[in-house]
Amino acid sequence: MQTERLIDTVAWVLIEDGRILCARPRGKDVFYIPGGKREGDESDLQTLLREIDEELTVALAPDTAVHVGTYEAELPGPTPGLVRMSCYTADYTGTIAPSSEIDETAWFTYADRDRVPPVDQLLFDDLVRVGLLPATPVRAR
Repeated sequence: MQTERLIDTVAWVLIEDGRILCARPRGKDVFYIPGGKREGDESDLQTLLREIDEELTVALAPDTAVHVGTYEAELPGPTPGLVRMSCYTADYTGTIAPSSEIDETAWFTYADRDRVPPVDQLLFDDLVRVGLLPATPVRAR
């Protein structure tokens, strides 16, 4: 019996003006919620702080981190397995800018849901359900 592969990740949920921040890693053609894989015995918070500093060159305020939810979905593509994504909001200092690991950042609405992987889509759905992300784009004033 083959053991199913599990990729354990932590992600930062930043919503501003009815849009959620997404990032496209270097060499990839898909956007993700910013964050990454846990290293060794790192806690969720340690992983979150390290990954966001590495990817977006901002510092998260650890005492403001709030767990939004944890989501699991099948890995996209031919490799069998699951990805688990523990999601947190947190305040930050600095200016969001793509690092050497990230080609591009973008602000997505719920209408962009099909541009992110299945586990991120679960987050989008949950954020709409609880009213944190509008189901329809917010109109500019």
